[in-house]
Amino acid sequence: MLEVVKEPLPGLLVIKPKVFKDERGFFLETWQKERYKNLGIKEDFVQDNWSHSTKGVLRGLHFQKEHPQGKLVSVRRGKVFDVAVDIRKNSPTFGQWHGEELSDKNHLQMYVPPGFAHGFCVLSATADFIYKCTDYYYPEDEGGIRFDDPNLNINWSLENPIVSERDLNLPYLKN
Repeated sequence: MLEVVKEPLPGLLVIKPKVFKDERGFFLETWQKERYKNLGIKEDFVQDNWSHSTKGVLRGLHFQKEHPQGKLVSVRRGKVFDVAVDIRKNSPTFGQWHGEELSDKNHLQMYVPPGFAHGFCVLSATADFIYKCTDYYYPEDEGGIRFDDPNLNINWSLENPIVSERDLNLPYLKN
């Protein structure tokens, strides 16, 4: 019922759920513990989040320092470019990133393991972005990396992204 489409960085999974379509619409399973465990996602999820954003909004790159979160992300409405950056200091892929277009049309999910920074930008008029987290959100534990870090050189496909003041003041990865 599930297929790992690719594992671009160790632990980072792009997942294609089985979609059952007919003249009435479609059905798909967005989470089932045993099936996802068989793909390698062994952590328990403790929190679900939903973000609604308009075209051009860029959120991230965020992470938690002492309570790193794994995230299973997907889009319920619209289209985003989703990015994960490996920030595990001893990882051979430290500082490398992967981006994937997630939409309500392709139904792709991305599993972002603990130890990655995460962000996304909205490519459609609006987007409803949902994600499951393996740890709780602790505001005092927040960390982040500038979305336009020249050493990462992420092509967000946006000319003038709408970015929060907080995200504009994040440090570069080298800092």
